[in-house]
Amino acid sequence: MSKVVSVHSYRGGTGKSNTTANLATMIARQGYRVGIVDTDIQSPGIHVLFGFAEDDMERSLNDYLWGRRSISDVAYDVTSVLEGKGGDRSKVYLVPSSVKAGEIARVLREGYDVGLLNEGFRELIETLKLDYLFIDTHPGLNEETLLSITISDVLVLILRPDQQDYQGTAVTVDVARKLEVPKLLIVVNKAPQVLDFNQLKQRIEETYDAPVAGILPHSDDMMVLASTGIFTMKYPNNPLTNVVEAIAHQVMA
Repeated sequence: MSKVVSVHSYRGGTGKSNTTANLATMIARQGYRVGIVDTDIQSPGIHVLFGFAEDDMERSLNDYLWGRRSISDVAYDVTSVLEGKGGDRSKVYLVPSSVKAGEIARVLREGYDVGLLNEGFRELIETLKLDYLFIDTHPGLNEETLLSITISDVLVLILRPDQQDYQGTAVTVDVARKLEVPKLLIVVNKAPQVLDFNQLKQRIEETYDAPVAGILPHSDDMMVLASTGIFTMKYPNNPLTNVVEAIAHQVMA
């Protein structure tokens, strides 16, 4: 049975796309077929982590939403990012959103049929025989985000230890509960290492009455990598990679 995993944050700049890419590839390494869809159509970015520049993307999610192609036609096989570390069945596919200014402007101007996303997700799972489909959502709450949350088996909420993030996350948690998401996991990202992580974990779990799957410390190595690759593949022995692996196991459980 395939799992749909939405990765969301109430505000931008939380490291949502990085977390999505690292969790997806970590799970693929375990011998699973994993798809990633960038539904942050207004400000796409996850493609950069997989080595794509604007000129490399001849097709995108936009083409599917506007009836130009089937969604499986806009999925790129990016399994090479695993660097041979996966099993024989391991696969990673990416459906990026267009970074062309004209197409982003068209989305802002005309919108799109959000219902097509749900159909596309199911088609992608069936056509590519996916075990996991990760949805990299747009920050905040809108129609697309609500759809993603509604169809999710797992919702991963990313926040930083910041008061604005705390308040926004409370809204999202409340929405997720009303939509009866089967599994809700909270991930704290970019946590200063001077903080007491055990105390931070306890405080957040008490605040939201939801499990903290992991606390990702601020990492200079992550900053130096600067989205030029998948961190957990480049730094397999880094403590941050160990935390990502632990979160991945909770997503799979």
